Amino acid sequence: MSALRLLALSGSERAGSLNRRLLEVAATAARSRGAQVDHLDLRSLALPLYDGDLEKVSGVPEGARRLRDALRAADGMLLAAPEYNGFPTPLLINSFDWLSRLQAEGDAPAGLAGTTGKPLGLFSASPGPMGGLRSLNLTRQYLSMTIAMMPVPQQFALSRAGEAFDDSGALKDAKQQAAVEAVVAALLRVAGALKAAG
Repeated sequence: MSALRLLALSGSERAGSLNRRLLEVAATAARSRGAQVDHLDLRSLALPLYDGDLEKVSGVPEGARRLRDALRAADGMLLAAPEYNGFPTPLLINSFDWLSRLQAEGDAPAGLAGTTGKPLGLFSASPGPMGGLRSLNLTRQYLSMTIAMMPVPQQFALSRAGEAFDDSGALKDAKQQAAVEAVVAALLRVAGALKAAG
């Protein structure tokens, strides 16, 4: 079986994002287990705020097709999902809202056909004491129920994230690193089993 391929997404793409740093820790853990990891910057998709009138006039933006194609090419997804006022970020939700509007086009499936049953490993990072856990659970609900993805049971919320990384970007705490590794390992087990069965 060929190497598993994962798509890595962050719900925050700002400079210095703690969630992007945590995502890179997870990606490094996946690569150490033989997986290929592709990063996609959600901002680069240039998706406007979802608006049904805009969709009616202009159709679904090309950025939604880029997201669909990246998901189709992946065996699973790593997602670092920040918390904004207790909820997932607009960047994350808006990207998947647009994706859900894509209909099948030629050989390309509808947007949700590319997410249905796709395994997912969830992470969050926050300077606060809960590590973004409130948002992480809502993200799990949104992506499993609405977008039909399959989050693995394990997840990791990194609290006090502003103090958690060393100068090289690695986590200082071995227990936190082990928690990241556990999510990655679970994701690769599920993605590997689905790929072998497919």
